[in-house]
Amino acid sequence: MSGLRIVRLANFVSPRSGGLRTALRNLGEGYQRAGHEPILIVPGRERSDKMTTQGRVITLPGHRLPRTGGYRVLASRRELTRLLDHLEPDRLEVSDRATLRWTGRWARDRGVGSMMVSHESLAGLLGVWGMPARDSLADRLNRRTAEAFDQIVCTTAFAAAEFRRLGVPNLVEVPLGVDLRQFHPSRADAAVRSRYARPDELLVVYCSRLSADKRPELAVDTVAALRAAKAPAVLVMAGDGARRAALAYRAARLPVRFAGHISDRDDVAALLASADVAVAPGPVETFGLAALEALACGTPVVVNAASALPEVVGDAGMAVPGTPDAFAEGVRKLMDRPEGERRAAARARAELFGWPQAVEGFLRTHDALPSGRSSAVMARQQVPAPASERALRPAVPAVAAAAPGDAR
Repeated sequence: MSGLRIVRLANFVSPRSGGLRTALRNLGEGYQRAGHEPILIVPGRERSDKMTTQGRVITLPGHRLPRTGGYRVLASRRELTRLLDHLEPDRLEVSDRATLRWTGRWARDRGVGSMMVSHESLAGLLGVWGMPARDSLADRLNRRTAEAFDQIVCTTAFAAAEFRRLGVPNLVEVPLGVDLRQFHPSRADAAVRSRYARPDELLVVYCSRLSADKRPELAVDTVAALRAAKAPAVLVMAGDGARRAALAYRAARLPVRFAGHISDRDDVAALLASADVAVAPGPVETFGLAALEALACGTPVVVNAASALPEVVGDAGMAVPGTPDAFAEGVRKLMDRPEGERRAAARARAELFGWPQAVEGFLRTHDALPSGRSSAVMARQQVPAPASERALRPAVPAVAAAAPGDAR
């Protein structure tokens, strides 16, 4: 198969970092390695057109959304239509079902294969925003999305559940991945650890946006619960967002350090590898790249049982209810395991999720996988997931069977 031009559209991309930006970069780089031509279109402050490691990246002026930490959306449907017509893609990949669903119709009218990647639980987000009748509204919007695109891609069974209960026939599950070289236990650094905690203290890390959907206040309250139980826990919050001031007030009498946005990914890896445990309290996470990066660094994670993260962390972490006492108990149980055992289990779990497998899954869904190209060839030194890993399917995504009411 000759290379295809795969045009990717995304809104709500963090201006500095974030899971979506990480996924877009790694997928684009993988598409290029497979011989395709990826073109990413995102909103920004001003217009630009650059060649990058992930292919061509076109930035169009976008509206800045208030109280979102700098998120922008592509503002002009007419301008984007003209650009798409000019680019003449072979495939269209869209990462925003809120404002870009109309592009599915554009692709269908022009005979272009289309894919919508669902990076969030719509019902979950509506719940966070306090919307009434959230399930019925989410069902209506999800059904329209599935009708507009050739394929709907979800990264976990949790994310797919809201489509599966509708009997959507064009649903595919493809897990994302992690950079197993950059995020590695060897990144642990005594100097980094000593910056935040004494040798006798328990270093807890929260690494995510400081926004309502991520529940960062639960991380602060978890440390309060640990300290109340005489556990010498300290917390580092790596990330920034609209809730930082409120969180600083909440943590005023606690050993909580706000590291802010850490731009260097090596520095993020060093922090994660130097911690004793990470916490991921968000209840609507549909994959959780930051948690997976912690596992890759050999650091176990306590996650919200209401999210998709129990699928990701498996036995290498603890899935608990979203309360401070439950999270504190989860931390204690992880720390009761021998350090070598818990760190080895975390790394082994992360090795099930390499980016080459994720790229292959996306390309297979695009019908763009070169013949004879297998995950073993693409992965090289990555470790593929065993066939027994149900629901992960990192190398060979399958159309999900219609099973209304099926849960995670």
